[in-house]
Amino acid sequence: MRPFSGNRRKPVIFHKRYCRIFYGTHREAAMDAVSFAISPCPNDVVIFGAVILGRAGLPDRRATFAFEDVETLNEAALAGTYDVVKVSAAMAAPLAGDYAVLSSGGAFGFGAGPKLVTAKGFAGRPRTVAVPGLRTTAATLLRAALAEDRPGLPVPDAAFLPVRYDGIVEAVASGRAEAGLLIHETALAAAGHGLAVTLDLGVWWQGQMPDVPVPLGVILARKSLGHERIAALGALLRQSLITAREEPGLVAPLVRLFAREIDQQVIDAHIKAYVGELSLDMGELGRAALARLAGLAEAGK
Repeated sequence: MRPFSGNRRKPVIFHKRYCRIFYGTHREAAMDAVSFAISPCPNDVVIFGAVILGRAGLPDRRATFAFEDVETLNEAALAGTYDVVKVSAAMAAPLAGDYAVLSSGGAFGFGAGPKLVTAKGFAGRPRTVAVPGLRTTAATLLRAALAEDRPGLPVPDAAFLPVRYDGIVEAVASGRAEAGLLIHETALAAAGHGLAVTLDLGVWWQGQMPDVPVPLGVILARKSLGHERIAALGALLRQSLITAREEPGLVAPLVRLFAREIDQQVIDAHIKAYVGELSLDMGELGRAALARLAGLAEAGK
């Protein structure tokens, strides 16, 4: 992974599985900073890109960024590791005691969502499903869908095998799991990986709840930051996304750097599907969708 170029503020990058980015010096970064943690998927990078690149920021605090897969982010939020963290939308309710949901930065789908896939030619009902984490929105939706016991889908008591999101294609292709649940941009590239989509959970959700979009991910801020700073963080994300829309060439190289898929059309389609007006401000519609998801998760326990 290479350092980013063209930043206003030169970042210090620590080379881990993804990376951790600090503005200023290492010593400065360790002091008086707001810690952010997001996933490397295109929608997160577009939304936070202007902040990462130093084009938007808090006036009185530095920012640090960590990039992790979504289930690791869910676990980090449970542990209280970061000030601001992207989590699966299904985790918003369980974390409500310590974190506030920001009105900006969320991912919502209208008729599109995680994709359940099998190897092409697979016959029968899968008994094992590779999922990107047991706490993810994708897994929550699939549990609810399987309860309907529909032909062609995994059996209702199918075993969920937790696999990092970027290892699910291999898990299905190798036979380690009979089905897989794809998220992020890879969900739009299943055919290119020799996989067949058997269920789009975004379509399933719209059949159940046609009046609200499917909430996939949200941004949480630690409540201990205080109402004023939390409001400032929401405004920061709105401005960051507005900047990305006004200057698409600014964040495009960063998106490609982190994207799992290299096909630009796939990346663009993913961003179009999940970065919309509700990413600027989820409003009552987005919060209603979160409430529906929380109810669905509670019913499935």
